[in-house]
Amino acid sequence: MDSNIEGAGQFVTQGGDRIPKEQNGSYFSDPAFSINKTQPIHRWVPWIAGFSKDFVNESINRYINGHGRILDPFAGVGTTLVESYISGNNSVGFEINPYAYFACKTKINSFQIDLESLNHEINKFSLFYSKKIKSKYRPSSKAPLGFKTRVTFYSPNVLHKVLILMDFIQTIEDQNISDLFKLAFTSTMVKYSNYSYEPSLATRQKAGKADVKDYNIEEITVQKLLEFSSDIAWIKKIVSNHNDVKHYIIKDSFFNYEQYLSKKSIDLIITSPPYLNNYHYNRNTRPQIYWLGFANNPDDMKPLEDANFGNYWQTVRNRDNIEINFEIPDIDLQDRLDKLKKINSDKKTYGGSGWAKYAISYFNDCYRFSKGIDYSLKKGKTALVVIGNSILQGVTIPTDEYFAKIAESVGLEIVEIHKPKFNRRGSSIIQSDVRAEKAKRGHRLYESIVELKKI
Repeated sequence: MDSNIEGAGQFVTQGGDRIPKEQNGSYFSDPAFSINKTQPIHRWVPWIAGFSKDFVNESINRYINGHGRILDPFAGVGTTLVESYISGNNSVGFEINPYAYFACKTKINSFQIDLESLNHEINKFSLFYSKKIKSKYRPSSKAPLGFKTRVTFYSPNVLHKVLILMDFIQTIEDQNISDLFKLAFTSTMVKYSNYSYEPSLATRQKAGKADVKDYNIEEITVQKLLEFSSDIAWIKKIVSNHNDVKHYIIKDSFFNYEQYLSKKSIDLIITSPPYLNNYHYNRNTRPQIYWLGFANNPDDMKPLEDANFGNYWQTVRNRDNIEINFEIPDIDLQDRLDKLKKINSDKKTYGGSGWAKYAISYFNDCYRFSKGIDYSLKKGKTALVVIGNSILQGVTIPTDEYFAKIAESVGLEIVEIHKPKFNRRGSSIIQSDVRAEKAKRGHRLYESIVELKKI
């Protein structure tokens, strides 16, 4: 811990305010990503998961003495990499979701954009859009043919305006500026579609909302781009002397870490793997993935399903012979899995047996993940893993405790399991009548930070 940090260990930051540690029982602030919604750079892309910039900043200040190399094995939309860059530290991230990877890469590359050129393109777009919308213009861009939805994703008037935007993006020569325009579109595209996040992607009609018949695409796009421009101007002032800072975002699974990382090369790991809640990142980012051209048909999505951490329940429920592939005698994981398997047996794979396979796959990947932490961390250095517990078919799974014990089994030291958030909103599977038993009174979802050290 850096002894030069004023009040280190006595206060945590929460929503920008410093509060005494006793108020939440942890040295860390609430790591929830929602705090990022108002923060420069981080506010560019709404994201269901991840952690706050405040948490990342606290972690860097506490565990990096001077300058170091920071790793996020599940980089998401880039909170760790952005904050590492701002603080003058090198960083590397892994991300398999094409849209999250694109968002992270675009953020990092945007720091080099010439603002005069960006603002010029924004003005050009407004003129282009205004001229085309007043004419009988027929866009040359097309909606992605392979993107199939139950109801029409965009109403005709909205689609016409979206395709005008797509046509303009094709005229931008600077790739980084072109990517910013694409990000402005993909970060807002669901808002004016006939779908919404509830929290999973579903039709507006299903959520009791009216379809979007028309929308001012030019206004929302320009508003987002001006937000980007303002934030880039802000960060350029802060990092004017950070030309030697190196950052890499790798479009691959962290399980291939040996191809990209040298052994014992990382000073700090800050990350949050997918939770054991079956939130389907790939399906929920299908609109962005298809419209950005990362997928052309459902077959293109399958490799993402197979590479996901723990796989998804939909992917593994019908598989045979999935067993725990590690041994830790002093935890009751196998007992809970056996209990889970017996629940709702009449529903077959929709019952406990299917969810047990999902949990087994998840904890097997926790073991692989722990091996990667042990491989990449320098001796004496720290890994901070944000992870939440789970409730499957009414069975509470203390995921944080099991993960910590799995990490200990590969040679890492459990420093502490911090619990800064005792009331976490659950995923839809907990309350689903079809997939799971309703959560019973007494079940509580929380969020932990598992602090590990390489010994």
